[in-house]
Formats: sequence, structure tokens, C-alpha cells
Amino acid sequence: MGRRATSRIPVRHSVPPLRWGRWLPCAAALVTLAISLGTACKRVEPPAPPPPEVLVTAVVQKDVPIYTEWVGTTVGFVNAQVMPRVQGYLLKQDYQDGAYVKADQPLFEIDDRPYKAALDQALGDLAQQQATLRKNQLDVARYKPLAAQGAATKQELDDAVQATHASEAQVKGAEAAAENARLNLGWTKVYSPIEGIAGIAPVQVGDLVTPSTVLTNVSQVDPMKVTFPISEREYLRYSDRIREHQEKGRAKDEPELQLILADGSTYPHPGRFYVANRQVDQQTGTILIQALFPNPDAVLRPGLYAKVRAPTETRRGAVVIPQRAVQETQGVYQVAVVGADDKVALRTVQPGEQVDGLWIIDKALEPGERVVTEGLQKVKDGIVVHPKPDTSVPAAPAPPPQG
Repeated sequence: MGRRATSRIPVRHSVPPLRWGRWLPCAAALVTLAISLGTACKRVEPPAPPPPEVLVTAVVQKDVPIYTEWVGTTVGFVNAQVMPRVQGYLLKQDYQDGAYVKADQPLFEIDDRPYKAALDQALGDLAQQQATLRKNQLDVARYKPLAAQGAATKQELDDAVQATHASEAQVKGAEAAAENARLNLGWTKVYSPIEGIAGIAPVQVGDLVTPSTVLTNVSQVDPMKVTFPISEREYLRYSDRIREHQEKGRAKDEPELQLILADGSTYPHPGRFYVANRQVDQQTGTILIQALFPNPDAVLRPGLYAKVRAPTETRRGAVVIPQRAVQETQGVYQVAVVGADDKVALRTVQPGEQVDGLWIIDKALEPGERVVTEGLQKVKDGIVVHPKPDTSVPAAPAPPPQG
């Protein structure tokens, strides 16, 4: 078969002509989108932040008492070690440990049977000596008339008289022995020598106790003594007042003493100076002082940590601000002063004594100026702040009354 010839006809792909009427809306949309994106890429500045809020208080000028503090220890006004006077086995404890006891209240009982037997024996010896004395006295009475009549010799009368004197001495010795036995029997009951708080007994029933055994301690705690040392300089400074106190009682300008306890609280009852020791400790250069504090509720007990403070002078017209208004950086003290336009000015100050949460400022501040007490970390020199009054600032302490 022959090959059939085929003819190839080329195919032409034609692109329809661009119609601008259809693409114009799309082009307009693209232009608008581009303009919008361009505008969005531009940086918008945020609004300025409000001034930081801080607490402020006014600088105060007034008379301020300056306190001096000393560290001491509470001591019972009278302290008694209770010890037995006789040896024996402890039979009974008549008080509760830590209880309040009265003077002459029984505390302990010691086995008294050996002492009863010793008293009976002493009384028997006394009776025997008394009988011998009576016999000798009768002999003297009989020999006197016989010797006067010559019926008895003078030697017999003298012997009877001497026997009587010996018997009298023996009776006195027997009476002393009986009294000693009676005392020993009485000492088997141990009484409290003073009124006060009795401690926990270190002995138990059944223990053998001797005159060197400490049975317990009793302390009179109202008033309570507080013992603390002061330096030689302080003693010389207050020596006139101390002498006046010892000679005439409490001095007219003698300040009341405050007691700060270990938890930081102030004891509610003020105290007074009591006595100074007779000498200065050469090793420490201090002299021991004792003060008295009322203790009606027995809150204070011997051995407590006690910090005594007293207003020893008054700073007249002192400028004071709260301690937290002062910030210290490498030994430089600064405060943030807020002006009338609420603008902050950092000012370097020289702080003095600290009194009840306040700091005396010697220079650089004037009464009535406002200082920042809270929010110091937010401020810097020259910025504007939004100040609010600090209502938690303590008032400056009032000076003690004079005279």
C-alpha cells in the first residue's frame, strides 16, 4: 500500500488585544494599597508619659530631744538562793515551779525523823542534867546548917557547892544542845525568805540534799532592776545629777528612762535612775548603773535583754525629715526636693542624729520645703513629678518637760 500524504496546517495562537477599560479599576486599587502601605510604614510618635507619682512631706523645724542608749540586763530587785540548813532526803516540794510565793511560805520538806530523834535525846540529856543540879542544890542546902553547927565539915560543904556549879554549867550545855536539835528539826521545812517569783527547782523528791545544795531561787520582780554600763565620760558628765539623786532623791531635771525590749517594743512603764556602782571597771572603762522600772504584771523577768534610753539633751530648732527620704550612695547623702513647680532637685545634705524614725539635717534644707519619701527610684534631677502628701510620716518627738 502506498503512503498517504498528509498536510500539516500551522496553528496560530493569538493574544486578544489588551482592553484598558477592564484593567483600570485594578490599577487604581493597587495604587491605593501602595499609598496605604507607605503611610503605615511611617513612625508615629507616642504621647508623652505622665509625670511619676511620688509621696512627699514637708521639712519640719522644732525642738527635738536627743536620746542616748545603753544595753543592759534585767535583774530582780532582791534575789534569794534557797538552800537547806540541814542534810537529808527531800520528801516534798510545796510550791509549783515558777509560781508567785510569799515570804515565809513553805517550799520544801526534808525527812525530819533523824532530827526528831536527836531532839528527844537532847531533851533527855537536859532532864538528866537538871535532876543532877537539883540534887546538888539540895546537898548545899543541907550542908550549910550542918557545917554551921559543926556536924559537917567545911570540905563537904565546898564539894557540894562546886558540884552545884558544875551541874549548872552542864544544864546550860544540855539546854543549848536541845535548842540546836530543835532548830535542826525546824529547818527540815524550807521557807521562802522573800516574796517573789520562785524558779524551777533543780532538785527532785528523793534527792539527798546538803547545806550546799541550791533548792531554788526566788526573785522580787516589782520593781525590776535594769543594770547597764556607761562610759567614764558619761559618768563625769552626769556625776552632779547622780550625787544629787543619792543625797536628795530624784533630781528635778532627771529624765525618765525608757526600756526597749528584745522584740523592739517599748516597755509601757517608764523607769528612773536608782544607783551607781562604787567603782569604774578598769578593763572596760565603764561604771555600772542600775535603774528601776515598775513591773506590776511581772512581764519583766531577770536576765532579759534590755536597752535603756533617755533624753540627755534637746536640739533647739532642729530641721528634721523622715529617714527614708535620705538616700546614701558611697558615703554621699542626698534628698529629692520638690519645688513649687513640681520639679525635682537632688540636694546633698549632712545628716545628724536619728530620732524616732526622723533624721536631723544640719544643712541644705529649709523648713517648709517638700522632700520625696517614697518613689525615690523614679526621680532624677530636673524631672517633673506628681507629688502626693505622705500621711504615714511620724510626727517629730516633743522635747521632755523642763524642771
